[in-house]
Amino acid sequence: MKKSIAIFLMVILSISFISILYLETSNAQTLAWGSSGEDVRLAQSKLKQWGYLEGSIDGVYGQSTYNAVIKFQKANGLAADGVIGSQTRTALGMPSKTTKTTTPASHGVSRSDDIHLLARAINAEAKGEPYLGQVAVGAVILNRVRHPSFPNTMAGVVYQPCAFEPVKNGTINETPSDSAYNAARDALNGWDPTGGAIYFWNPATATSKWIWSRKITLTIGKHVYAHD
Repeated sequence: MKKSIAIFLMVILSISFISILYLETSNAQTLAWGSSGEDVRLAQSKLKQWGYLEGSIDGVYGQSTYNAVIKFQKANGLAADGVIGSQTRTALGMPSKTTKTTTPASHGVSRSDDIHLLARAINAEAKGEPYLGQVAVGAVILNRVRHPSFPNTMAGVVYQPCAFEPVKNGTINETPSDSAYNAARDALNGWDPTGGAIYFWNPATATSKWIWSRKITLTIGKHVYAHD
């Protein structure tokens, strides 16, 4: 009888232990491009300490963090996908239970791929502009995604024929700055300095008669902004 009770207790303890492991594993949030928070900062600190990260420790999973994760994964025999999943998290010595980590909210866009595309568009269109102007350019692109007169996807808006000069001249493919990523994140989180504008242009270079028929409502840096 005592032996049966002992076996029963051992089974219960084993089940409990497995359940705890499962819960801890399920709480381990995957970190990827666009994630932000203390977990990202911790990963960056470790990558920086070991010489993989060249960028700053800012708690934002952008280009420099992605590159660092790829290098770390290749050096440690892991699948080089640029994502901090359970195996990479373990290899980094990160706790399985995560602190609060957030990913930018989006409206009509996917967070992981489109934040990179939005950052590239901002970098190409607003390089050298004040930060407010960079966020404004991102907001205009997102406003177009929501507007019935434009494609309803980020890629559709950015690559719409003749919509953006950087797509034509190739500067859309340049690596975005950290500022462009931050601006993309702020725009995706709902910051719209333009108040809903769907057009912007540089008055010093714009030659289209049609664009000048739009009513200018705001000027930020070298760009003017307009609604319908």
